[in-house]
Amino acid sequence: MGTRASSIPGGAPLSEPARIINAFIAPKKTFEDLRRNSSWWAPWLLISVFGLLFVYTVQFKVGFDQVVRNEIAKSPRSRAQMERVPEDQRANRLRGGANITEAVLYASPITGLIAFVIIAGILVASFNFGAGASISFKTSLAVVTYSNLPTVVYSVLGVLSLAAGVSPDGFNIKNPVATNPAYFMDPTTNHFLYGMASAVDVFVLWTIVLMAMGYSSISKLKRSTTFAVIIAWYLAYKLVGSGLAALFA
Repeated sequence: MGTRASSIPGGAPLSEPARIINAFIAPKKTFEDLRRNSSWWAPWLLISVFGLLFVYTVQFKVGFDQVVRNEIAKSPRSRAQMERVPEDQRANRLRGGANITEAVLYASPITGLIAFVIIAGILVASFNFGAGASISFKTSLAVVTYSNLPTVVYSVLGVLSLAAGVSPDGFNIKNPVATNPAYFMDPTTNHFLYGMASAVDVFVLWTIVLMAMGYSSISKLKRSTTFAVIIAWYLAYKLVGSGLAALFA
C-alpha cells in the first residue's frame, strides 16, 4: 500500500464548534486536529438532535401508523401476511407496528452510535492489519462521526420536504429525500435494483469522501487507498442488503 508523509499540524488547536464548521468547509483541518484530540461526542450530539427533529416531524406530518402502512405496501410478503390477519385484528397489528417503529426511530441516536462503533471497528482493523497503519479505535470513531456530519443537512432537507407538504401516502421512511436515483423509482418492482440505485446517494458519497480524507489525514495512507477500502466495504454492504431485500420482499 502506498504511503505519504504525515506530520502533526502546527496550527492552533481547534475548538469543537470550529471542528464541526471546518468539517463542511475545510475538512482536512478538522481531521488533522483529531490527531491532537480524538473527541467524537460533539458531532454525534449534533447528528442526534437533528435526526430526532426529523423523526418528530415525521410523527406529526405523516404518523407512524401511515409509515407502517407504506412499508407494508412495498412488500408483497408483508401484504400477504397482513391479509391473513382477521380484519378486526388488523388495527391492533398496525398499532403494534407503529409503536415498534416509533421506539426504533426515537432510539436512533443510540443505534446510530452503535453503527458508528461497528464501522469504526471494521475500518480501523482494515487499515491497521491490511494496510499497515497505526490508528487507535477512538480516533477511528472520531473520523467516522465527523464524516457523518452531512446527515445533519440531510435531516434538515427531510424536515423541509415534510413541511412543504409531502404526501403521507407516498412517504418512504427509508428514502425520504430526492438525493439518489432510487427516490424516483417504484420500490415495489425490482428490490435489488432499487437497493443498488439508493447506493448512489449524494450524502452517502459525501460521507465516504470525508472518511477517505479523514483516515488519510490521521495516518500515512494515501487517500486513494483509504477511498478504495471504504468504497469496497460500502459496496459489499449494499450488495448484501439489496440481495436480502429482494429475497425477503
